[in-house]
Amino acid sequence: MIENSNYWRDTHTPLYSFIFTLPLFLIYEVGVFAISASDLPLLRNGADVLMRQILEVFGVFGVYGFGGSFLIGFLVAFLRQKKKLMSTAIRGEYLLTMLFESIGWAILLTIIMIWIPTFLMNGKDGRLMQQIVLAIGAGIYEEFIFRVVLILGMTSVLGFIFQWGEVGKKTGAVILAAILFSAFHFVGAYGESPSLNMFLIRMAAGIVLGGIYVLRGFGIAAYTHTIYDLFVLVKFTTSV
Repeated sequence: MIENSNYWRDTHTPLYSFIFTLPLFLIYEVGVFAISASDLPLLRNGADVLMRQILEVFGVFGVYGFGGSFLIGFLVAFLRQKKKLMSTAIRGEYLLTMLFESIGWAILLTIIMIWIPTFLMNGKDGRLMQQIVLAIGAGIYEEFIFRVVLILGMTSVLGFIFQWGEVGKKTGAVILAAILFSAFHFVGAYGESPSLNMFLIRMAAGIVLGGIYVLRGFGIAAYTHTIYDLFVLVKFTTSV
């Protein structure tokens, strides 16, 4: 039996997020390579491409530049967090519970999107395997950029500039990150056509995912995003 206090505390740490998201990371990297080795830059998730371009400014090149940096970053978090936990053991029942919790959050997000109503992924574009791989990539890379990096960064900035309390600066950071998350989908060569309606819908989804990240950590947010995309993909591919 899992003690609630230990489960909620421990699974919110970078240690559990690293272990929990590692399978998604490996599936995405292997899946992208298996789809088409010659078209890797075009097939990779948009947020992944964005981060690789940013890293190139600092001299980190290559198709797997961000993937390697991402993995190294979580290894560092893994080692640092491991020292802080009372036990170094990873509890398998916690990881399984995190999976079911993520499915629950994904169902909630799906209900919200149905109620709006719309979906934020077009499963009819491209091949099925490509869509599955990109859905996994969205869960990892978009959550890492727009939740981990932006929310953490903006929380610090808002706290420094406005001297807001913990709730105020985190709420502001979630909203600002959600705005950028939504706007990201309308820029670049493969961006969608500008639409205020879709912008607000994606912003709402970004706020929900941001809230999940703040409350439950990166791992749960990444799986929630991925599972939601897979839900939508199944809906589109099975519809007549």
